[in-house]
Amino acid sequence: MVNLGLTKVDDALAGKHPGLQTYAACQSRAFMKGTGSFIIGTASLFFAQQALQKRLPYPLQWNLLVSILASSVFSYSVTRWETMKCTDLWVFLEKGGLPDSNSSKDGPSLTTPADPKVTKYGDTME
Repeated sequence: MVNLGLTKVDDALAGKHPGLQTYAACQSRAFMKGTGSFIIGTASLFFAQQALQKRLPYPLQWNLLVSILASSVFSYSVTRWETMKCTDLWVFLEKGGLPDSNSSKDGPSLTTPADPKVTKYGDTME
């Protein structure tokens, strides 16, 4: 059995997807970066607004509201960016190629290897 956080994954599934543990670790880091950016962003924005309190006096509840809302947006963007990196890692680990973000919609979404793939029976695949 392979452990992914608190969940145990069957060995057959872990054998079928060898990059599963790496992907799970990447996702965990992405969520922790998002949580950390929320906490640090809220605290820093709150203290920055406290420093500006002399010029723009407004109630404490608005300081908290602005800090929390801005940090939520920032935290979401950090988590989404890191999750996209983890998704690219998963595709790389599973398929052996990275998704091409600059390709047109007509072309394939993954980079293809130079030589054709061969099945275990010796047939070439397209």
